[in-house]
Amino acid sequence: MATEEFQVAVHQAKLSDAISVVQAKPLQYFSDRPLNIAVVGEPGSGKSSFVNSMIGKRAGEPGAAETGIQTTTVKAKDYQHPTLPQVILWDLPGREDSAFASRIEQVDLNRFDFFIIVGYQRFRTVHTDLVHEIRAMGKRFYFVRAKIDLDLEASQRRQPSGCDEKKVLQRIKDDCVMGLLNESVIDPQVFLVSNWDSQSFDFPLLWEKLRSDLLQLKKQAFVFSLPSLSTPVLERKTDAVKKKIPLIVLYCALLALLPVPGFSFVAAMFFFVRFRSQCYREFGLDDPPLTALARDIGKPVASLHAVMKSRSLMPLILWRLPDLVGAVLILVEYCWWNRYPYAGSLVSGVISVFTSYYMLQGCLAAVAKDTQNVLSKALEKMSV
Repeated sequence: MATEEFQVAVHQAKLSDAISVVQAKPLQYFSDRPLNIAVVGEPGSGKSSFVNSMIGKRAGEPGAAETGIQTTTVKAKDYQHPTLPQVILWDLPGREDSAFASRIEQVDLNRFDFFIIVGYQRFRTVHTDLVHEIRAMGKRFYFVRAKIDLDLEASQRRQPSGCDEKKVLQRIKDDCVMGLLNESVIDPQVFLVSNWDSQSFDFPLLWEKLRSDLLQLKKQAFVFSLPSLSTPVLERKTDAVKKKIPLIVLYCALLALLPVPGFSFVAAMFFFVRFRSQCYREFGLDDPPLTALARDIGKPVASLHAVMKSRSLMPLILWRLPDLVGAVLILVEYCWWNRYPYAGSLVSGVISVFTSYYMLQGCLAAVAKDTQNVLSKALEKMSV
């Protein structure tokens, strides 16, 4: 299984091998992967009716989504697709529904693998906001313009003898496409549908597109799940490295007892850099593995360094600011009290115990998080 192979490679600090495990799998390998599709949009856009059309149900039938003139969807509800394997459609509460805001479930969109934005009438701000959220997660979507039959009926009433159906449909699609292009969406996928007739307008094209994209979407969903799958592996590695921290803290404290102003900071810096380098080796973030990973994914190694927060020394400097207290006491005892700086050395040692412990703990947690960040960055190319 790719999951186990991926986790083993992460445990062995071979991030390049972890990525290769996924790259080597053919699309058909992901056919049994679940795909959670979120149907989102403004209230009243026809999301629930669209879900019913997708699963082949009519309103009121057992297992159908609840529909109505007023807002009916206040909680996310899942519907298993009857023919597409392992595909689950989620009917989500509408956006911008202030009248029902207090009882509408707040849904984390990160839970879902793919999105279908359902709109009605013009391209609106709510659609823009959804596009931004989805793209920020690096995920894909289709835009469905629903209730197209009602638009045609309205056009025919306005122009009983001069209504050109093709021009009306093209004008509506152009409005949607232009709205998406204005948000820098490349190759926007727009479908005009009637929720009451899944054989008319663009519904057949939507089905064809979804079927053709299905395996790629499932692979993308698997790729997005990989950083979280590494969490238990990284936690075990973190627990193993934690056992080394008390001894390092002891060394820092003993050296901080020396009556030399600023020596506590120098010693802490030395041990911190050594500890961080050791963490990088344990997690596969030192230079040789990162260079190999960057080469394999065709990205500069600087792009991987950019997502590693643990490379910054500024947090270390801030953590060691309390060392100034011990240094000042040592200087005061030397220069003004004319005696051996027992108090200053003791204070310096005590401060070093606490600052060194939390500094090293923070470093270890940051390196573990950086491993997930690097994996996510390396997997970006496969999720497009």
